[in-house]
Amino acid sequence: MAQGAPATGIHRCLHVPCDNRIRIFAATPRYNATPKPFPTETCHMNALLKLSRLIDTITESIGQAARWLVLIVVLISAGNAVMRYTINYSSNAFLEIQWYLFGLIFLPCAAYTLLRNEHVRIDLISSRFSGRGQAWIDIFGILFFLMPMAVGILVLSWPVFMLALQSSEMSNSAGGLIVWPARLMIPVGFLLLILQAISELIKRVGFLQGLCPDPSQKHSTLTAEEELALVIKKRQE
Repeated sequence: MAQGAPATGIHRCLHVPCDNRIRIFAATPRYNATPKPFPTETCHMNALLKLSRLIDTITESIGQAARWLVLIVVLISAGNAVMRYTINYSSNAFLEIQWYLFGLIFLPCAAYTLLRNEHVRIDLISSRFSGRGQAWIDIFGILFFLMPMAVGILVLSWPVFMLALQSSEMSNSAGGLIVWPARLMIPVGFLLLILQAISELIKRVGFLQGLCPDPSQKHSTLTAEEELALVIKKRQE
């Protein structure tokens, strides 16, 4: 190095011990180094899992409330039969309200059944796969079968409901009920099914990333009748 020339960074490293050179080199900022990415994917997935839990809570509440509609249907049906054979009185309204309530039970509770993983499955193939393989099969089924079907029925049923609402459509039977509430159950039921399908999709993606347990496992080993009996027992205590 020439006498009196300013020392560069490399020249300064030559005048320090080897250990210190390593420390200086390690402390020197590398402007061309690629920064470590922030785990935004995990943050986004956790937010989606919170949304999934909210949808599950709504679906669970609807399913629990629908249990009592079954009792109401039974009481109306029994009351209609008693009046018909005792005081010779009956009305088509009593029959149609049962149909309305059956629709109110089965259509919104399709989402509850999906939440509880109680829909009928043909497990000739999926049962041979691991939990991750079954999750991929469920994702494929939700995206390419369940969602297109549910969205299609929702879109097609909404104009039918609006027409019945605007025209105040009534039942063709004498003494029957107004029709639009029954028409409304179809889009509402499939909207709830779409929301629950989104929740199931999120949970399966989260399971594949190791962020949540296997959603394909059933929530309970009790039957629906046994669970209802437990709910009634708790309310009586």
